[in-house]
Amino acid sequence: MTTLTAPATPAASTAVEPLTIAGRTFNSRLILGTGKYENLDVMERAFEASGTEMVTVAVRRVSLDDRGEESLLGRIPPERYLLLPNTAGCYTAEEAVRTARLAREAGGWNWIKLEVIGDERTLFPDTVELLRATETLVAEDFVVLPYTNDDPVTARKLEDLGAAAVMPLGAPIGSGLGVRNPANLRILVEQAEIPVIVDAGVGTASDAAIAMELGADAVLMNTGIAGARDPVRMARAMKLAVEAGWLAAHAGRIGKKLYATASTPWEGMIE
Repeated sequence: MTTLTAPATPAASTAVEPLTIAGRTFNSRLILGTGKYENLDVMERAFEASGTEMVTVAVRRVSLDDRGEESLLGRIPPERYLLLPNTAGCYTAEEAVRTARLAREAGGWNWIKLEVIGDERTLFPDTVELLRATETLVAEDFVVLPYTNDDPVTARKLEDLGAAAVMPLGAPIGSGLGVRNPANLRILVEQAEIPVIVDAGVGTASDAAIAMELGADAVLMNTGIAGARDPVRMARAMKLAVEAGWLAAHAGRIGKKLYATASTPWEGMIE
């Protein structure tokens, strides 16, 4: 969705522009997961350091009825964070649709991060089932954000079905390998008319910056922060990386050249 153009005037703002998905605006372009943290206190501090405004929770792995202070949901105040339920662990369209409906019935959530896994070892998505589930949930007025592979054709089909954003993987979930196919991601971004959110594979701040420099609208991560030696520091690093990557993408980088170009030209030098 991002159009990488130079600023209209030299005095253009250096602030990162807000992200809009399905008519809702977010100041942060970093989305976090809630799994794998050592404890809820660390998770809470990481959220704070990251500046995130949207967090995702696996519907099948938490109790949606427990809103106590020491519960996961009790640490995600709705006035501060948009809770994005996800269908992690689902392997068919039917399972995913049923899980999304459960989230809406339990908490009134109609935003859903749609995951339909096709392979247990790689956790790559099943695109056929993903398309089926997207079509059904869009028809039921869900705001659907599907986790998909980095295939531009699949992304276009998801957009045509009414997805509010597409979430291509950078690398396998939890791998920390970064963006493994930058060419595909760039093509996907250029053709998309909806936000593109890189989901999965980010291991460190430079991975997040690269994803944003390639034109992604946002980055979603969990293990890269929760699995770090110091999750709070890493959360802060990811915040800065996403902002730096967005600014660099919209600043317009210099072209690459095989040979050197002097920073100070010879013309006009005093002899």
